[in-house]
Amino acid sequence: MLNTDTIQMWHGTIAAEDAHYQNYWRVLDTDEQARAGKFKNDLLRKRYVEVHGRLRNLLAGILNESPEKIRIKTAEHGKPFLVDTPELAFNLSHSADAMVIAVGRNCRLGVDVEFCKPRTSMVGLVDKCFAEEEIAYWNALREAQQTVEFYRFWTRKEAFVKATGHGISLGLSLCVVNPENPTGFLRVPEGCGEASTWHVEDIDLGPGVCSALVADKDIVGVKLIALEL
Repeated sequence: MLNTDTIQMWHGTIAAEDAHYQNYWRVLDTDEQARAGKFKNDLLRKRYVEVHGRLRNLLAGILNESPEKIRIKTAEHGKPFLVDTPELAFNLSHSADAMVIAVGRNCRLGVDVEFCKPRTSMVGLVDKCFAEEEIAYWNALREAQQTVEFYRFWTRKEAFVKATGHGISLGLSLCVVNPENPTGFLRVPEGCGEASTWHVEDIDLGPGVCSALVADKDIVGVKLIALEL
């Protein structure tokens, strides 16, 4: 049972195996099955089905409900919510074969996970998506640190815009993480409340992976739980 003060986070590896595929497919609703059917790439389709099937199984355990009966809809900008239990907030993210799911009550929350791989577009993304304070901090780092720190800032920003429900159209450069205290924001876009309302927690999933949780409530001692197949 999830109490009102707790935000819990589950993590796991996406198997994308045929042995479990039908079990996950059966619990999806017709909209999810339709979206899955649009994937041309077999691996991406299997990952989509598994991620959303495992989400439903997790929510079913919290709600004491059959996974296929849970009604999940999307808001105006695409953020999913529970029709019958809107006070239960959840968000998921996956990158390659890594997935994370965060669940809490009576709050807005978002989560993101990324593999920290070098990319030629990194400098351009920093200039486009980071604010002045973040750019100055990142440019002052040793080159060996820049890749990981890029993804730390990126996942914090992504988790924030997902928590608001607006996505990256909100403007990542307007979601300014405090470089000196990355558990909070210096500024957030207009309409998102006070920056001090929002809290950040970096999630340790091991070397080479960055993940962050953002919520509009204090985040105290997030407990990581391994997802079961």
